Amino acid sequence: MKFKIILTLFALIWISLIVRVYHLAVQYNDHYEALAQNNSIKTEYSSPVRGEILDRNLDPIAINELGFKIALAPHLVNDKDTTRLDQEIAYLLSMIPTLDAKKIVKAYKLQDSYYNHSFIDVVEFVPHETMIPLYSLMNLRETIKIAPSPKRLYPYGDSASHIIGYVAKANQNEVDKQPILKLLGYVGKSGIEKYYNGYLQGIAGERRIKVNAHNVEIEEVSRSSTKENRTLVLNLDMRLQNYISTIFEHKVGAIIVMDTKGAIYAAGSYPEYNLNSFVEGIGTDEWNYLINSVDSPFTNKLINGLYPPGSTIKTGLGLIYVSSGVLNEDSSVNCTGTYRLGNRSFRCWKKTGHGGGVSVEQAIRESCDDYFYKGSLNIGIERMAHGLNRMGMGVKSNIDLPNEFIGTVPSRIRKKEKFKQPWYRGETLNTAIGQGNFLATPIQVARYTALMATGKLPVPHIAYKVGNKVYNPEVRDVLTPLEKQKLPIIQRAMREVCNDPKGTAKAYVSTRFPISGKTGTAQTTGIGQSVKTRQTEYSMEYIKRSHAWFTTYGPSDNPQFIVTVLVEHGGHGGEATGGIVSGIYNKLLELGYIKLAAPKDSNLTLESVQ
Repeated sequence: MKFKIILTLFALIWISLIVRVYHLAVQYNDHYEALAQNNSIKTEYSSPVRGEILDRNLDPIAINELGFKIALAPHLVNDKDTTRLDQEIAYLLSMIPTLDAKKIVKAYKLQDSYYNHSFIDVVEFVPHETMIPLYSLMNLRETIKIAPSPKRLYPYGDSASHIIGYVAKANQNEVDKQPILKLLGYVGKSGIEKYYNGYLQGIAGERRIKVNAHNVEIEEVSRSSTKENRTLVLNLDMRLQNYISTIFEHKVGAIIVMDTKGAIYAAGSYPEYNLNSFVEGIGTDEWNYLINSVDSPFTNKLINGLYPPGSTIKTGLGLIYVSSGVLNEDSSVNCTGTYRLGNRSFRCWKKTGHGGGVSVEQAIRESCDDYFYKGSLNIGIERMAHGLNRMGMGVKSNIDLPNEFIGTVPSRIRKKEKFKQPWYRGETLNTAIGQGNFLATPIQVARYTALMATGKLPVPHIAYKVGNKVYNPEVRDVLTPLEKQKLPIIQRAMREVCNDPKGTAKAYVSTRFPISGKTGTAQTTGIGQSVKTRQTEYSMEYIKRSHAWFTTYGPSDNPQFIVTVLVEHGGHGGEATGGIVSGIYNKLLELGYIKLAAPKDSNLTLESVQ
């Protein structure tokens, strides 16, 4: 019996050994073969050069400054003995005295370990002109490795900073998502640099080599080239961009210059900031200013600034009103300057009112609030909100910039779903004049204005050509057949805003050809019911003044461009913005972007009719 037990145990042991050998030799063969392969095959990656960004005239906007990085061999520190590392740092400082020894030590110790057999980057950038005379001598040293390392440079500094964006050191979270960033080190953080980062950064080259146990190269197994220098051409014209920065100096707000198909020729969010400050690491003082300034220079107001659109919304609402089947272009109101609803008075901006017989055309031309108050109660908030959503309000424009905000178009349904609160008729009246909880971005207002100009809703876009492909997003048809039929009424009223003696912008427009538009004065501070006489804008504290809007298209008879301007706390729309808008249109004409129709009389010259 004992013999049988011993024999059984012996058999079980052998069976276990055979099963284990089978697992190791057969089932885990691929696993261990891969480990062995990793021990003998080493992969080296070559960093691609980031693509340049050019304006529409191929003028460089973001380029790469030639330079080099310096790396030191690993294991220069044994236990706590830093003698060898100190010697190498002393040598580097003798060659380039401007280097920072503390930064070199910190960078080295952060990466040095027993398991790291790769050279450690300790100096990220040395200018080309500094390194070239030293290159041959320093490269002879076995403990030093010098490699090309271009640095991003923005020739225009702060111009179009929120559009272009910047690159900076990738953080660990970004590296985890894109391992290539461990090699590149830098990534697009905002603007075009971020939106098109995947294209601009290129694809790393790969070289696989066989090494021995001492990490010495035996032979090259394979090689693939980098895909780099991917140029991105924008619709921007930096001549126009620099011009709008000049005329908007010392103001806070936003400007958009866009053709009617959505191509953005210039745009700015002000104040701007110097893009080059971020490439090597921004200083504490400058960073604190950017994030703490009351003017929010670090916020891209074009897509992240949320403002009450004020009276700029009256054009689209007017179109909704006259196409509703409830009201039409002949519907009119008697504006007395105040509309009473319950225990509240809703004022028109004109204290004495606009009188009787105010139609949609006059209401837009003279910005009569009372017409839109009374019309809104006939149409209803849901129809208003739905129509404005179709026209691009409260939805993303899909501009090629990251992190676009959508704004808010108030409605009964939205308020109930989000806040679990009832809707009040007074909120309908506030929405009708672009106030209350109504919020829009400047890019939404510009896009919406393009719809008023052409009947088509474009997708704003900054890129002109990505590689060899022209970026030309689809222009959408969003108006109903009746709205298309009624649109000329709104267009006529918008022309009168800028050209009729009673138009709200007439006194402030000085373009060399007729333009059309709508002014807006968006209140930032409520006016109490007990206040009988309003304070003038310029007698108010700056932060309490209204935002000034002026959104336009031109020429009136042949719309080619949209110009939208917002001046934060600028006061009255036309007064604060008319000169800026006029200057931009005249500049567009000067640069040859606006084409005026030739006069019918062949004896007249173009100059004679301007």
